[in-house]
Amino acid sequence: MTVSVFDHPWLGGLFGDAEMAAILAPERQMAHMLAFEAAWSRACGKAGLFDTEKAEQAAQTIEGARIDLADIAAGMAEDGVPVPRLVGQLKAIAPAGAVHTGATSQDVVDTAMVLTLREASDLIAARLADLGTLFDTLDARFGDTPLMGRTRMQAATEITVRDRILAWRLPLADHLARLGQIRPRIERVQIGGASGDRKALGERGDAVVADIAGTLDLAPTGKAWHAMRDGLAEYASFLSLITGTLGKFGQDVALMAQQGIEEIALSGGGGSSAMPHKQNPVSAELLVTLARFNAVQVSAMHHAMVHEQERSGTAWALEWMVLPQMLMATARALDTAHSLGGTITGIGKS
Repeated sequence: MTVSVFDHPWLGGLFGDAEMAAILAPERQMAHMLAFEAAWSRACGKAGLFDTEKAEQAAQTIEGARIDLADIAAGMAEDGVPVPRLVGQLKAIAPAGAVHTGATSQDVVDTAMVLTLREASDLIAARLADLGTLFDTLDARFGDTPLMGRTRMQAATEITVRDRILAWRLPLADHLARLGQIRPRIERVQIGGASGDRKALGERGDAVVADIAGTLDLAPTGKAWHAMRDGLAEYASFLSLITGTLGKFGQDVALMAQQGIEEIALSGGGGSSAMPHKQNPVSAELLVTLARFNAVQVSAMHHAMVHEQERSGTAWALEWMVLPQMLMATARALDTAHSLGGTITGIGKS
């Protein structure tokens, strides 16, 4: 039984986003984990921790490995992480002593997650910019048109359409700026070893970290962030800020489209099985729903900041449940907002 609305056979038609789903796909996540393991073998070979020739052979083998995902799933049920079974598969095909030694499961999974977030951030940034351009176009077309300003949903004083569009558009630039500030705190390699102190790497620890970070185009870190998850909580809050802004846009459109108000004209809408004359503002409503969904998820990501000692299984697993859904909700909201904006054929009353 499918339980997520984002990939459900028919609910996914409303909530799903193909581009973000591809970024979050299991095969893509596995590719990121393999990229870490290959980089690890090479870096340890260069540092003299592995035999250099075997390390390169291992890296090449890892890069071409075909992973049995069913075996990974079975191991996940036993180990709570995918890496023990993954390493077992790799050691079965790669030179002995040149795979994973000195790393830990969290190094692999967290670094793979960061690579996923980097791709997600690129998608989000592009969609924020596109939506800002669309709002600029609406401003150019309708901005000077008079519009009744409403406070507490009651008629107040006359404004222009531009005044309302600015409340939709200006936060987008702030979100892009926030993303630029957050990314350096997120896109960092995770390397700590068994207890986060990199003891297995000895005096070569900094060199190995720098090498892997360079290979994966991530920032190196002075200490593993196994139990310091504030960056991820900040990123989750950022996602909710985006969907909150888009929820405000959706709420405004739904109210403006009400019969009797009719301050906005849309070229499409959702149908009704009982009332064929209706065009329901489905996209506008969806933006409100996604905003409220992400707002609820933020609290879970803040709960996931509470890690015990050097590493937590409980809080870590909670992140896996919550953050991908927030990414899906954010991507879907951005796409929906752009589509909705494209259906606007008139705003205000001339």
